[in-house]
Amino acid sequence: MAQPINSSRLFTASCLAIITTAFSFSIRAGILPQLGNDFGLTAEQLGFINSMFFFGFPISMIIGGIVYHSVGPKIIMQVAVFAHTLGILLTIYAGGYYGLLISTFFIGFGNGCTEAACNPMIADMYPSSKLNKMFGRFHMWFPGGIVIGSLISKFMTSGGFSWQTQIWVLMLPTVVYAFLFFGQVFPKPKIEGVTSLAKNFQSMLTPLYIFIFCCMALTAITEFGPNQWVTVVLSSSGADAMLVLALTFGVMTVGRLFNGPVADKFGQTGVLLGGAVLATIGIYMFSTVTGPIAYLAAVIFGLGVCFNWPTMIGFVAQRVPKSGALGMSIIGGVGMLSTSIFQPIIGRWIDNSNAEYSAKGLSGSALELAAGQATLSTMMTFPIILIFAFVVLWFWAGNPKSNHIDETKVAEQPQL
Repeated sequence: MAQPINSSRLFTASCLAIITTAFSFSIRAGILPQLGNDFGLTAEQLGFINSMFFFGFPISMIIGGIVYHSVGPKIIMQVAVFAHTLGILLTIYAGGYYGLLISTFFIGFGNGCTEAACNPMIADMYPSSKLNKMFGRFHMWFPGGIVIGSLISKFMTSGGFSWQTQIWVLMLPTVVYAFLFFGQVFPKPKIEGVTSLAKNFQSMLTPLYIFIFCCMALTAITEFGPNQWVTVVLSSSGADAMLVLALTFGVMTVGRLFNGPVADKFGQTGVLLGGAVLATIGIYMFSTVTGPIAYLAAVIFGLGVCFNWPTMIGFVAQRVPKSGALGMSIIGGVGMLSTSIFQPIIGRWIDNSNAEYSAKGLSGSALELAAGQATLSTMMTFPIILIFAFVVLWFWAGNPKSNHIDETKVAEQPQL
């Protein structure tokens, strides 16, 4: 007798895997200043280290999407465990800049495997009407894990723990999710024809998918750009940078818990458009305010970006279903690739702003504040572009509520 699929255990394991991703994000953000001091790195070099995290992610996501239906999520998650473990150990024993580049790449590779395996697995385990809800609950653990990781990093740094000790913390969720996945039966594809790469690519060449592909590049950098550099650009703003990070992702965690009802009420396009507006307001406030008001900016920014990732994945799963696991992986992959490309660019913006304001006679905290706010002001360009893009999407593809999408016609893509 075949062993039944334990959806609850598989979903819990997936959440632990994405918590590992979150810890790697927040703890690395927390130790970034220590890495810079210990190894004498510039902001641009730190940006390249960050970029390797986001570069490894899309590579494994794309590969995972291609092989998902041939090797299955089980093997992909085994690779994730190996990559996470190797990346953690190499980070701890990194001797300098190049060691950090390599180790960060492996951690990012493991994170990408997690997304490549878990997103289509969740889509196959639950009916389409529940996808917004389940993707929201799955992806809520990314910001939720970042809140926990940020607080862990803050208290460990304050307590005098080394950055190496903080990296060891990443092994805890890695071991637990590996155990939960061990010996489990995984679901089969529920949409006919989705295992055909030719049909996947055919669906991905439709105008709707290509448009969402381009939008995802901007939604990802809107979310990850300010957050990844929060300890650098807000260190002299009068607000605790790690608490700002924790508050932002705390809002995102709570918001994603209600992703299903929100998407049902406002529609996927409505949620994306509203998020772009709020993200613009939040980044603008970050670039202009100091002191406690930065915490209000964190709440607004968190509301702006909290629904982006699960809604974009859900949009593809529901509106372009025959793109399959590959379609979802490519969408997530382009988001991380975009973030990877922009990390050293953002680092260069910070270095250039420091040089510009230093030449004007600023120094110390005043210099750091001016340079950080100038960089954030430049980052505001991303969500502004998205506002116009999602208005176009609204009039072009409509804004149907998820529980009113006709699944018999969902594969018929609107044309330009």
